[in-house]
Amino acid sequence: MTMPARFRFLLVPLAALVAAAPLTAQAPAPVPTELSLLGAVRLGRQQAVSATLANLNAQMAENRVGIRRAELLPQISGAASITPQTVNLEQFGLPTAIGVTPPFDLYAAQFRASQVIFDASAIERLRAASDSAKVAGLDAQHAGNLMGAAAGLAYLRVLAGAETVAARLADSAIAATLLGQAREFQAAGVTPAIDLTRNEVNTRAVQTELLVARNELGRARLDLLRILNLPLDATLTLTDSLGTPPADVPLVPSDAVAFALQHRTDLTAEAGRTEVARKSLRAITYENLPSLGFMGQWQWSGQSSDRMLYSYAMQFGIQVPIFDGLRRQRRATEQSLKLEAQELRQKDVSRQAEQEIRRSLLDLATAESAVALATDRVELAALELRQARERFEAGAAGSVETTQAQAVVVAARNALIQARAGYGVSRITLYQALGVLDRLP
Repeated sequence: MTMPARFRFLLVPLAALVAAAPLTAQAPAPVPTELSLLGAVRLGRQQAVSATLANLNAQMAENRVGIRRAELLPQISGAASITPQTVNLEQFGLPTAIGVTPPFDLYAAQFRASQVIFDASAIERLRAASDSAKVAGLDAQHAGNLMGAAAGLAYLRVLAGAETVAARLADSAIAATLLGQAREFQAAGVTPAIDLTRNEVNTRAVQTELLVARNELGRARLDLLRILNLPLDATLTLTDSLGTPPADVPLVPSDAVAFALQHRTDLTAEAGRTEVARKSLRAITYENLPSLGFMGQWQWSGQSSDRMLYSYAMQFGIQVPIFDGLRRQRRATEQSLKLEAQELRQKDVSRQAEQEIRRSLLDLATAESAVALATDRVELAALELRQARERFEAGAAGSVETTQAQAVVVAARNALIQARAGYGVSRITLYQALGVLDRLP
């Protein structure tokens, strides 16, 4: 079916063609088989749902910059029409004009263009939108840091769970050895039956603790996979151990605070938000200034598509705001209050950051001391258990001392694992407070 000739002029291009890139589905990220602590932090920053949402918000903020920029770019539109019509000549009141004209067509094609030459308020709004996009990017980085820290803490919980399982296995081996000795002594008539019963109860208790430890380890692994946005049935081999490496960052409070001011993205973002509020206030104030613009219209029209006449109109104008019912003044007052609130918020965020840094330094120092004390406690508990076993084998003491000594060893091992995990948490918290989480050794 061919298009009638009277409609073909509507196919005149009104804008340039835009080449569109083909859309392809994004391939899912590969699932790692081995993962270090720093790798977990980086993976959490990249793949965690909260970090991904923050990145999408940053992209939307970048798009809003383009919307503001469009206010200063040329505005071009086109229209084309065919109007079949008749005209009642008598409506004009001319004595010689009588009746209704025969049917005829009116063809029209029109282009309109306008351009802002100067608008101080629109320029300032564009600057504010650009700063808002930068702030959104910083917020995305901060959200990534938070999720990276959460991934690091989940990683430590898995390490602590694995060490707890290893400790319970060692405790089970010791309990089995003590139980075997008790059975031999009971069979030889050296020790009373109560010693055998105590060792059997102790063995069951250690086995129960092993079951609980394995359950906690499994739950910790699920939490880590969930934070990293990985399949919950994925198998990860953690390459780091629950050690106590030194913190390679400033540890003097005054130096640490000054260091954080240069590296924390949330502090930079708050300063950016204050500047956005300040520019938004200026944009409202600039609405009182005159604005300059240009507008043009080009038109082809006629009663035949092969004989359309050209006409145009151009206009340069200046717009001067005079009175709008004090609306701008009220908006300026409201924005001034928002700016004041944002300045207060920025100051509070800075004080909160300083508090976090000083508290993290205190926690790190306490954790270092706790690890040292817990290490000595494990050595002393092992010595106590060894001495109790020697007394039990020599017949100088019953199973009460050995079971109590093993309970002391279990508690000491738990304390050491908790102390080392606490040191790892303090170290991650300190690096996060300083804004350099990606520098974890």
